[in-house]
Amino acid sequence: MVGQLSGYVSALSTKLANNKVDVNVVTYDDSLRGLATEPSGVKTFHVNNPVKTHIGVLTWVLTLNQEVERAAANFYYDAKKQIDLIDVFDWHFVPAAVTLKNAYGVPFVFSVESLEDHRSPNASTSYNLAIKSIEWLGFFEAEKIVVKSEWMKDEVTRIYDVPNDKISVITPDGESWIRDMLQIYSSVAGGKKLEA
Repeated sequence: MVGQLSGYVSALSTKLANNKVDVNVVTYDDSLRGLATEPSGVKTFHVNNPVKTHIGVLTWVLTLNQEVERAAANFYYDAKKQIDLIDVFDWHFVPAAVTLKNAYGVPFVFSVESLEDHRSPNASTSYNLAIKSIEWLGFFEAEKIVVKSEWMKDEVTRIYDVPNDKISVITPDGESWIRDMLQIYSSVAGGKKLEA
């Protein structure tokens, strides 16, 4: 659990599991490795980065993606190829989601917490443009995009020219949060009913 996004993913996965959705989470942990099953039934697989020296977060993320792909592929095969969708949070694991989509035909939702234009004061360097390219790839390849505010929806549209109908605003503190997420997931999973 590091930062606000991890708390959001933990709460979302627990609430989905409580609604009888089979949830598998792949996440980074420097000290843990392997599968753990939470009391809620969420299966969490912790991966480590096999490359220990990096010149920045970009190389760290790109080398970690191979482990994320491997763990997600294991979930896919363990589930007898019955994974309905992937939800990727922020830009970090977009490359893995795109690879899994193209290799296995599993569609993905891109849940956006922040954008590089907002995280970096000078988002026009080569380094920042590389991260923005990964964000763009996520917006292009995702079936649906989920943001938490109208302001973020406007920013995604303004910066990346994403069509409005591809973006859904779902606030995590609203009464309909899980119902709205299940509706998005169901639409991406080809109409499969994912709720209890």
